[in-house]
Amino acid sequence: MAGEGNGRAELPRIAVIGAGIFARTQYIPRLREIAHLVVLKAIWSRTQESAKAAAELARDFAPDIECKWGDVGLEEIMGDSSIMGVAVVLAGQVQVELSLKMLKAGKHVIQEKPASGSTTEAETALSIYNSFPNQFPHKPIWAVGENYRFEPAFIESSKLINDIGDMMHIQVIIEGSMNSSNPYFNSTWRRNFVGGFILDMGVHFIAGLRMLVGSEITSVSSISRHVDMTLPPPDNICSLFQLENGCAGVFVFAVNSRSPKILWRVDGTKGTIQVERGVDSGKHGYQVLFSGENGQCQKTFYPFCGVNEELKTFVHDMLAADKDGDHKAEPRSSYVEGARDVAVLEAMLESSAKQGAPVQVKRF
Repeated sequence: MAGEGNGRAELPRIAVIGAGIFARTQYIPRLREIAHLVVLKAIWSRTQESAKAAAELARDFAPDIECKWGDVGLEEIMGDSSIMGVAVVLAGQVQVELSLKMLKAGKHVIQEKPASGSTTEAETALSIYNSFPNQFPHKPIWAVGENYRFEPAFIESSKLINDIGDMMHIQVIIEGSMNSSNPYFNSTWRRNFVGGFILDMGVHFIAGLRMLVGSEITSVSSISRHVDMTLPPPDNICSLFQLENGCAGVFVFAVNSRSPKILWRVDGTKGTIQVERGVDSGKHGYQVLFSGENGQCQKTFYPFCGVNEELKTFVHDMLAADKDGDHKAEPRSSYVEGARDVAVLEAMLESSAKQGAPVQVKRF
């Protein structure tokens, strides 16, 4: 293609479906960082105006970016054989339907979290996806953007979990900052989503927990409340959970707090691991504290880079799948992993609707 020097003509091309807050503030900046690996060919929005505004943000690294909008724009993206994959970054209520449409057209998809609004929707979606033929010449990849599974803090901490001996108990404390100064505070789809902000925000914290402990959550007992009337209900949830390995823990989540704090802590017979959100030398990320048998406490800070890492992995998997139809995509990105995060929160919300009665987490 003219105007695409430096070998950019050979790079895979993707489109971004959606021009909302996350597409503008995360996808476009992260795609700029990996412009040597992938070309952003098009961006779609429901209206021409928002598609053009988003495209302008990307023009410095994607000079030939095309604006697409409305139903015609979606058809053009599906029909463009040069577009290998799409990032679906839309309202949670419509993402699954659109992802399946793109997969059916043979496009690889990375869909933003949450994987679905319910386990029923996820089960239906997976059965449709699994019914697609394996030859095409390959089955398109369906990834879910859950960047916590790609954060080095969780990857490195999960390697240390065996060094703390037998797990005794787990604490997950989430005191969020969803107030009127947060760009997502007035997001209509999030406010109208099942479980309010609890499900949309909560999948991250469950993903971090599952990644850290390496054992699935089997049952939960929860109490939720609606305290802050500026937020949709519920805005607080306290849950007791049990892992497959028998260990129990607590998950305490306030959507908005005066003193934000986010941490995961696992206490074992030989030591403790704690992962806490923080800032170091002006960089946002996670502080990992590891206390071993010798009583020494190791501190390591890992800056955020999960969105960047998962996008690089998606591009790598797309290229590999196009060369080898049997290529197995990165399991951390799989749709089923995202569905497992949703299943835990759905069980917590269901338990709280039953005044804390124990609920089994649906298995995927």
